[in-house]
Amino acid sequence: MMSQYIKDSKLINKAFDCDYVNLSTSRRMDEIGKKPLLKMARFIWAYCIVLGKLIYHRYDLCYLAITCHGIGFLKDAPFVLLCKLFRKKIVIHQHNKGMNTDVKRWPYRWLLPWVYRNTKVILLSWRLYPDIEKVVRKEQILICPNGIPETLQEKLDAKRQNQIPHLLFLSNLMVSKGVLVLLDALDILKDKGYSFICDFVGGETAEIDAARFKTEVEKRGLDKLVIYNGKQYGADKERFFKQADVFVHPTMDDCFPLVLLEAMQHSLPVVSTDVGGIADIIENKVNGYVCETRDADIFAQKLSELIIDEPLRLRMGESGRKKYKRQYTLELFEANIKENLTASM
Repeated sequence: MMSQYIKDSKLINKAFDCDYVNLSTSRRMDEIGKKPLLKMARFIWAYCIVLGKLIYHRYDLCYLAITCHGIGFLKDAPFVLLCKLFRKKIVIHQHNKGMNTDVKRWPYRWLLPWVYRNTKVILLSWRLYPDIEKVVRKEQILICPNGIPETLQEKLDAKRQNQIPHLLFLSNLMVSKGVLVLLDALDILKDKGYSFICDFVGGETAEIDAARFKTEVEKRGLDKLVIYNGKQYGADKERFFKQADVFVHPTMDDCFPLVLLEAMQHSLPVVSTDVGGIADIIENKVNGYVCETRDADIFAQKLSELIIDEPLRLRMGESGRKKYKRQYTLELFEANIKENLTASM
């Protein structure tokens, strides 16, 4: 998504004469982990396109958004090395993490330093630097937080009209996104007598499909309090943000979730976890709460405070909206990217 924003940016395309090549071998979520022959063909085709462009054009800079670990890194590394073969200045934009788990494994222990040597690396937050510090020096780092476009057509009142507070979870149904942790927290809230409705919005996965989700809800006795709404896009997704009172994202492994910026744009207080750069986005006790991962009790405690205290919800939601406007608009992101690319030339 962020790469698409860059490609569509009038500011960036006015500042630089750009060519774009899609290096992705999976074009849709349902292709991940499937269609190996199609992906190999896409890889070879993209490699040939990049090679041709490097032969026929005198580029001042090559910008690559690559995966930094696992099979994804092995797929992306040849593109960086090809640009190095043509002695180009290189900027790597890091939208993920996990390098620290690979750095001592073969072939990563020699391939990672080779790929990242003499490059500039854009991170979303300094909090993500420890993941790559064994390979990348601090002098190579540039910082550029993500930003998203304004989707609200009119000013949204932070005060909702719900008689019972609505909680919103918006992500694919994955264990690593904290789905089961959140259900455990809601079970605790139910047992303590709190009134709430929690909407789950997102796609099914191999880990948790609709049938398993229903089973997990029923065994906790949450079937009257939890609603699974499937995937929602555009105006339908917007409707859930507008009717929610609290946004909850108990992820165990994220970098800089755009969905938190969407929640802040919609004046929602956010309860999330201290992973990746989330603590940059959510200031604890200011525009939400930052909790330990996998801790259903602490999630239940923080959600209970927001459920019973409407002025607190409104205050945090308004703080989040102001922070979004101050730091995370798409215009700010584009300006930061332009500045970082210019500094790298």
